Amino acid sequence: MEMELPTENPYEYYDYEETENSTMCDYSEWEPSYSVIPVLYMLIFILGLSGNGVVIFTVWRAQGKRRAADVYIGNLALADLTFVVTLPLWAVYTALGYHWPFGVALCKISSYVVLLNMYASVFCLTCMSFDRYLAIVHSLSSNQLRTRGHMRASLTAIWLLSGLLAAPTLIFRTTKYDLTSNRTSCGMDFSLVVSDKEQENLWVAGLSISSSALGFLLPFLAMMVCYGFIGCTVTRHFNSLRKEDQRKRRLLKIITTLVVVFAACWTPFHVLKSADALSYLNLAPGTCAFLRFLLLAHPYATCLAYVNSCLNPFLYAFFDLRFRSQCLCLLNLKKSLHASPASSLSSQKTEAQSLATKV
Repeated sequence: MEMELPTENPYEYYDYEETENSTMCDYSEWEPSYSVIPVLYMLIFILGLSGNGVVIFTVWRAQGKRRAADVYIGNLALADLTFVVTLPLWAVYTALGYHWPFGVALCKISSYVVLLNMYASVFCLTCMSFDRYLAIVHSLSSNQLRTRGHMRASLTAIWLLSGLLAAPTLIFRTTKYDLTSNRTSCGMDFSLVVSDKEQENLWVAGLSISSSALGFLLPFLAMMVCYGFIGCTVTRHFNSLRKEDQRKRRLLKIITTLVVVFAACWTPFHVLKSADALSYLNLAPGTCAFLRFLLLAHPYATCLAYVNSCLNPFLYAFFDLRFRSQCLCLLNLKKSLHASPASSLSSQKTEAQSLATKV
């Protein structure tokens, strides 16, 4: 006999087999989470929709003055924007006590977008870090690698690889109606490829561990290697930095902040996810206290991971003077459409572009 526990986790079910004393285990949800989590989701939705929308518009408008990092930032914002659009669905799902009323198609698509965002975000950050590595460590010999053609190719690879790695969600994600609780859940169903519980546990653990490794651990290690070499180079030439090098350091600070915040937001989620996967393989404690901790902590670790999608625009505005000046220029130009004649608008636009280029 097995105990199936409802969860808002858009990756896996919490599906634990009963042990001899499992009848004494309390797997009930913490009731306030049914109201707290939806409120947090909607707040992330509002901030993420507006913030990432501004980032995409700003990057799109600054066509002639884009840095390589700006293009990656624009794609990062696109991934975040696509994801936050699905959050109202998950907010309703949680508020209804993990009942999914939106059908199989939205269950598959919204879950797929969550994973697509995770992969695309970390791959964009990895490419940004590698671009900074080439610009700073190999500044003289990397011009042939840091071309627009190579950048477009890397972005195409990012989205294709992200879509491919997230594909199992489209195949296995479905809705399941529970007659006892009268609720429909949105979760993974491996009945197409497994014939017994042991095989299902292997599939659950395998997909969970592989997604954490490919979508977090390996890219993060690659970023750390890049920053290790960058740190050595910057330290060695700290006293002889030219103006161009100082601009590189400022951009490096922005990207480093994005990476650190990404790691801080996603690490708890992947740690819990890996512990859950190990429990399916009987490689983690099977006590009631441990399993209940996973169940109760997971919604909040997931929520923290989702917060990352609305934080990035505020990080750009706080740390990147160039981005901030471009946003202010766009706002000033928008106001001038209603307050200034065409000649005045032209002069203000020229002045704004000059300011954005200097910063």
